[in-house]
Amino acid sequence: MAVQTPKQRLANEKFNKNVEKQRKFGKKKQDKQKTELPISKSWVYFILFLLIGGGVLELFSLLF
Repeated sequence: MAVQTPKQRLANEKFNKNVEKQRKFGKKKQDKQKTELPISKSWVYFILFLLIGGGVLELFSLLF
């Protein structure tokens, strides 16, 4: 095992305290709010384009 300098030892203790805090209280709230979509945004826009475009074409066919 490598010998630690006093500066490294203090940094490791500080890091371990932060890790213990996170384990005790869980993850930060910001991580919980962030949710990912199951598909990419480009596919969502493409599907919306098809649905809205189809609706517009149906309206044109009913009116004209």
